[in-house]
Amino acid sequence: MQSKEIAEIVKNRFPTEIKEIIEFHGQASVVVKKDMIKDIMAYLHNTPEFYFDYLQDLCGVDYIGKKEPRFEVVYHLYSLRHKHMIRIRAEVSEDECSIDSVVDIWAGANWHERECFDMYGIEFKGHPDMRRILMPEDWQGYPLRKDYPLKSDLGEMEWKGYKEVLQISEKNRQHEVKFSASLKRK
Repeated sequence: MQSKEIAEIVKNRFPTEIKEIIEFHGQASVVVKKDMIKDIMAYLHNTPEFYFDYLQDLCGVDYIGKKEPRFEVVYHLYSLRHKHMIRIRAEVSEDECSIDSVVDIWAGANWHERECFDMYGIEFKGHPDMRRILMPEDWQGYPLRKDYPLKSDLGEMEWKGYKEVLQISEKNRQHEVKFSASLKRK
């Protein structure tokens, strides 16, 4: 079954939840409201003619200044049995930066959702372990947001772990010089 055909069936099943279907290079993306994301995903997973048993990827997107709502959570689904795929894009506003977790549908969503939370600050309601996965627990902010500061000169806002790494680096630099000097002698 082609992704456009699947998208149309989903639109007929959830007419008030589907905002639009976008087709590009033979692939369909279904843009949905976030409120029924769990129902839509369960339908795609459990319906025998779709059987999207594999969550290939889940990621966040920040459209700051380009469109509202600011964020999207993008799900790439694949059916191993039927060998078809579809992309679901759920819109998430900055004011209410959360969406339902799909971990109970695809266990593999666990780490994807944590990464999306860690990098974009999008919280996944009902997630069994919603905490940072890439950044230290005491990290401030969300590095993949478009408004995240690019400079590392943040003064008191600087992550304390960064200062510790710089101190250790300076301390270890003396060994670097001694090691490279001993290599030159050989």
